Amino acid sequence: MKVILQENVEGVGHLGDVLDVKDGFARNYLLPRRKALQASPRNVKAFEHTKRVMGERAKKEKLEIEGLAKRLSAVSLTITAQVGKDDKLFGSVTVKDIAEGLAAQGFEVDRRKIQLAQPIKELGTFTVPVKLHRDVTASVAVLVGKKQEADSPPEAT
Repeated sequence: MKVILQENVEGVGHLGDVLDVKDGFARNYLLPRRKALQASPRNVKAFEHTKRVMGERAKKEKLEIEGLAKRLSAVSLTITAQVGKDDKLFGSVTVKDIAEGLAAQGFEVDRRKIQLAQPIKELGTFTVPVKLHRDVTASVAVLVGKKQEADSPPEAT
């Protein structure tokens, strides 16, 4: 039986493949689980149309995401942290801190998309990649600086 796969099936094929499979496999596994459609001329045309529409939608989304990536790459984020002797940070700057800083500047970015290999534990400027789409990655400059201490009153003796 000829079928059109509607999703990737391990060991069988990928989305959109037109395959010739055994009748029992198609009737008992692929068709009931909606992993495939029978490859009738009507279904082939409908699937081609759906694929074309999804391709156009994906192009529009990618263009929007590329625009966002350009705006995001122009952002310079400054994070202040408390430091001790020899300018060592107390704690570290994490993905959560970077996501909050971006949100404060008007960029809502899911923190799982920020690709920080390990937390930042020192002062300086770092380039942090943000993966917005599988093909689009923006780079955000993160400046980690000292937190200015308020003048404390002199201790009474």
